[in-house]
Amino acid sequence: MASHRADASTLLDNRGYSGPLVRGLNPAMLFEKAVRDRITESYYWKEQCFGLNAATLCDRAVELTFIGGTYGVSEKASPFLCLAFKLLQINPDRDIIMEYLNFSDPENETDGADEDTTAEDRAQRSVVKHRGDFKYLRALAAFYVRLTWEPVEIYKTLEPLLLDYRKLKRRVRDSFVLTYMDQFVDDLLTKDRMCGTSLWKLPSRQQLEDLDLLEVRISPLQDELDEMDRSDDENGHASDARSHGGRSDD
Repeated sequence: MASHRADASTLLDNRGYSGPLVRGLNPAMLFEKAVRDRITESYYWKEQCFGLNAATLCDRAVELTFIGGTYGVSEKASPFLCLAFKLLQINPDRDIIMEYLNFSDPENETDGADEDTTAEDRAQRSVVKHRGDFKYLRALAAFYVRLTWEPVEIYKTLEPLLLDYRKLKRRVRDSFVLTYMDQFVDDLLTKDRMCGTSLWKLPSRQQLEDLDLLEVRISPLQDELDEMDRSDDENGHASDARSHGGRSDD
């Protein structure tokens, strides 16, 4: 019979580990040993993470007030990092992670929508359903996606979150700094280390596009950029016309 242990020794014991693998590895090994030790030795892990499942972890995550890895002189593990490690232990289904990400109900999105609206367009709108919903739960789920999912799924799932501009508080070594959800997600997609954790090397988007695994991404600002280009062209033509007109009068 499976049992929960506060020190996570079952998860960390590779000799007897028989659970699901992530890219051929025990999920716990995605965190460096020093980080794992700080997590499992922390009071928050032993007191707040013991015996959690996918539902009760959600309750803990909505109580988060900041993101971050380790902090302080002793490099104490943050609650955010502890819950991320617990997610690796639980290994929830994809549908549960999508619920954590707080996508809105697709059926509600289709009500009154144009017939020509694509599924991708609806997904872009649905990802920013409610500004007041649990943003730190979303950040936690995004971090888990970056750690465990495959490259194409990572891009398709996280890129819509670049439309979420809500503020996030981030704990660094000796203070707090202000960041934003879209900045956090962009860092997940472009950096190799986040929240005190080394991330596996993610192929660039261009590589996946060249392999026809991803379609070219169109920026939400593309319409504005096109309008700016048209304005610049019109101003340039008007300037040329005035210049030619001035020379003809000489």
